Amino acid sequence: MEVMSDILRSIRVMGSVYFCSQVDAPWTKTFTDLDYASFHMIRRGSCWAKIDGRVERLDAGDLIFLGPGQDHILSSQSPEKGKPDLDESTMLLCGSFSFTRTATTPLLDVFPRVTIVRDKDFESLPWLRSTFDQLSAEYLSQGPGSELIVNKLTEIILVELIRINFGREQKSPFLDALNDKRISRALQLLHDNPQQSWTLESVASQIGMSRAAFASRFTSLVGLPMFGYLTNLRMQRAQELLRESLLPIYDIAELVGYESERAFTLTFKKHTGTTPKRYRTQ
Repeated sequence: MEVMSDILRSIRVMGSVYFCSQVDAPWTKTFTDLDYASFHMIRRGSCWAKIDGRVERLDAGDLIFLGPGQDHILSSQSPEKGKPDLDESTMLLCGSFSFTRTATTPLLDVFPRVTIVRDKDFESLPWLRSTFDQLSAEYLSQGPGSELIVNKLTEIILVELIRINFGREQKSPFLDALNDKRISRALQLLHDNPQQSWTLESVASQIGMSRAAFASRFTSLVGLPMFGYLTNLRMQRAQELLRESLLPIYDIAELVGYESERAFTLTFKKHTGTTPKRYRTQ
């Protein structure tokens, strides 16, 4: 599987919409102590957004995404002197995302705490605009199966937002890693066969680099030594198998590259704080 797709697949997301309605001026909505990420799309009208002293005007068609725990205020009233109060009715679509942050999802580290996608940006993303249209319609219809469709559409939106931000980011070492022909090939080898007994020498030889040069470049671009990245990748795969299969733990250990269940269990506990058996039960 292509590295980007594999990483995106590993981000386990739960999404939902909790508000889609018209608000009449004057109005203010305050969001604090959140343990999830959130988004707000201005379906109609406009509002002010204040985030950590930063003030942005959001107009019809604009979308703002905020990372987990990011306090913010949306209001029709001006947060600063010299900016006008807004007296038009506003239609808001508000939702939330909760997702696992694992060591094998470095795209989440590229994702800024605050992201704004302007209405004009959606001109090159027509299907994403239509996804928001369908999301609003499904939420308001409250028909049979609407809740499931709303949640799935919200999850898709988060993945697309990550892709948008990943493409915008120009100074991410991991972006450089994916764009580096040799390191990208190394990542592909690890993602395709994490269970293989890889060594620095074996990977370096397949991508045409010396052991020392490969080790240094991999760590510099990816942010982890190769063995650290490989272990994290194996633990991610192990968690997926524990959640989604009934395979015995010793089989899972072998599938992710461990010769003994004991070695696998010790590594798994070190990374997750619990044993594979307890993780599966929970």
